Amino acid sequence: MKIKIVLLLILTTFIFNCKKNKTENVETGKTNTEEITQFNTWLNKVYERNLMSSPQNLTQRGRKDRQNELDDISEAFALKQIEFAKQDLEDLLKFDTSRLDSSSHLSYHLFKRKLERKIKYAKYRHYTYPVNQMRGTHSKLPAFMINMHKIENKADALAYVGRLNAIKPVFEELINNLKIRAEKNIIAPKFVFKHVLNDCKNILGNSNNLNENIFIKDLSKKLENTDLTAEEKNTLLESAKTAIKTSVNVAYTNLINYLVTLEKLATTNAGVWKFNDGDNFYNYKLEEITTTNLTSDSIHKMGLAEVERIHNEMKAIMKNLDFKGSLKDFFKFMKNNEQFYYPDTQEGKDKMLVGYQAIVDSMESRLDEVFYTKPKARMQVKAVETWREKSAGKAFYQRGTPDGSRKGTFYANLYKMADMPIYEMEALAFHEGIPGHHMQGSISQELTNIPEFRKYGRYTAYSEGWGLYCELLPKEMGFYQDPYSDFGRLAMEIWRACRLVVDTGIHEKKWTREQAIKYLTDNTPSSKNACTKAIERYIVMPGQATAYKIGMLHILKMREKAKKTLKEDFDIRKFHDIFLRSGAVPLSVFEEQIDNWILAHKKEVS
Repeated sequence: MKIKIVLLLILTTFIFNCKKNKTENVETGKTNTEEITQFNTWLNKVYERNLMSSPQNLTQRGRKDRQNELDDISEAFALKQIEFAKQDLEDLLKFDTSRLDSSSHLSYHLFKRKLERKIKYAKYRHYTYPVNQMRGTHSKLPAFMINMHKIENKADALAYVGRLNAIKPVFEELINNLKIRAEKNIIAPKFVFKHVLNDCKNILGNSNNLNENIFIKDLSKKLENTDLTAEEKNTLLESAKTAIKTSVNVAYTNLINYLVTLEKLATTNAGVWKFNDGDNFYNYKLEEITTTNLTSDSIHKMGLAEVERIHNEMKAIMKNLDFKGSLKDFFKFMKNNEQFYYPDTQEGKDKMLVGYQAIVDSMESRLDEVFYTKPKARMQVKAVETWREKSAGKAFYQRGTPDGSRKGTFYANLYKMADMPIYEMEALAFHEGIPGHHMQGSISQELTNIPEFRKYGRYTAYSEGWGLYCELLPKEMGFYQDPYSDFGRLAMEIWRACRLVVDTGIHEKKWTREQAIKYLTDNTPSSKNACTKAIERYIVMPGQATAYKIGMLHILKMREKAKKTLKEDFDIRKFHDIFLRSGAVPLSVFEEQIDNWILAHKKEVS
């Protein structure tokens, strides 16, 4: 009996001490496994709810939930999402951050920042152009259907037809969104309408020959790779043609008619300064895109200084090539000499695509020299589709699916080969492919130790700064052996430096479209057409173009700080791991991570 009493006292004391220790952990700021688990479970629950609200994002992730639907772009849905954000923030603040580990603590602050900014800047949600030549709904939907909607069986094909039928109600909301903005005098500049009307007409095609419709051609090609019978395929194609007639063509015709009316109200004013509270909106965009507190004026001056520095580096190459004349003469030589361009033929375009892939493959074979972590996902190089190549950008990257069923894709715009010089191929391939966007995006979504929302987080200065940094990194590894190719690297870099000047010039200093185009043509070797398309991009995407150079400069600043402090213990592979293995983060967070690395090293050696 005495033994039982003693054992009971021991057990009671043990339980009391466990509870006491648990309380002390909370009070002293020590982590708590249960709290961490609950927090991460909540984060993933919120992420899943948000993901389920977007049928198109589900498809991009390789999932087939709601695959017969398109995203809700209505004003009512937008307001509902803001209310969700307010409730999410209220729930988030209930968690005790003192009980979270460092990774969960970072997730907490990233998610809190995201929610707070969404709520605070909801007033600017209409300060966009839903129809523009870069990312307009009219062109994003066909691109999504063609590139994202996979067809493996009959259910997938029926879902494809379902989405065709959904285009008409989506476009009704799109027109309503344009009307809301028109009432606020938020109307795209006049030049935009020519581009988007042309795109819409290309997508409409010839209504008397539906076999040539881009959706029908896409569906037909995808059905070839299924085991459906000929009768089933024909039935599906006929259903799709009906959807084209009753939904797609009606939607695009109505949009065209409204755009023609809206164009009459458009002006040539390029910058967002023309909006009510436009100055504060632009400051918000710069802060959001760069994740810094840099002012418009400081960004403008930074751009001017970088342009001067890069011009001097270009002059050094020009001198080594024994070129006689000014830098502008050299620009003219690079613009006009046929040796720097593939012919504007299918053979020339195919040769460029093969060349891009070879550059990426060459870099991939040497990744171990500078990286510990490599992506599992594969990538491919494709030409931008003909129906949107006239208005699309020079190049861009599209992530693959986490399960590898769709490769990451580097898109090159081969509409006008005179805009795609051979000497820029290395830099462009490194930026969009490997070690640039493909590596960063693929590694992020392959991470297993962070919540889902961080795997797909987007901070433009982080991702585009990395892309530009990855144009320089191969130079340090011995690539760009051809001096013209190295000049091409600088041509790409000065392009991004000029962006700091022209973006702030347009949106804060009230530069005209023509003034900005002239600055770009005067200071870069790019063609007039390429400069025009670029300026038109910056006009409809205020602030976005500033992210590249600001992000790159910050990465280089942190690398130099680590090298200077760690000296012979500096490991560039570790530096890259710190950048890549947390998912996308604001530049200030990356700086903290490097500072922590340096501090930890100091403790080790002391």
